[in-house]
Amino acid sequence: MVIDFGDARAVCNWQAIDDRIMGGCSQSRVEHIDNVGLRFSGTVSFANNGGFASIRSATGKWSLDQYRGLKLWLRGDGKTYKLSLRTDIYFDGVSYQTSFTTTEDSWQEIFLPFNAFIPTHHGVRLSTVAPLDVSCIRSFGFFIADRQEGDFQLDVAWIKGDC
Repeated sequence: MVIDFGDARAVCNWQAIDDRIMGGCSQSRVEHIDNVGLRFSGTVSFANNGGFASIRSATGKWSLDQYRGLKLWLRGDGKTYKLSLRTDIYFDGVSYQTSFTTTEDSWQEIFLPFNAFIPTHHGVRLSTVAPLDVSCIRSFGFFIADRQEGDFQLDVAWIKGDC
């Protein structure tokens, strides 16, 4: 188990980071829901050149080099989300992201191989950055963007390493 969101303490150190930091109007929240886990929900708005919402864990240190990827147990709304991993402690640093699509109102297990994570900065793919170093993950995040305006909700029970 990498993160068990059934424990409310695993959720309390996450924060929302939306397009409002650049003048947009999207709003999201992260909360712990009993018998569910982490809930990432809100509204994505294109107003004022907005269009994304995200949440991120506090900085920590996870060594995941014994795994080939991550498994997530989640329930979504049919929209596409991204899992983000960071290997530095900078608020505005490189983010390694990969996408996954949810099935509306159904719990599902999603496997995300580490070789699918792409280095990005502000949504732009970076070609001169080293591949993801899974031996030192500093934070996790969830992200919704890609022209998906409107309400959203993603529930995540856990993240596990997969050999």
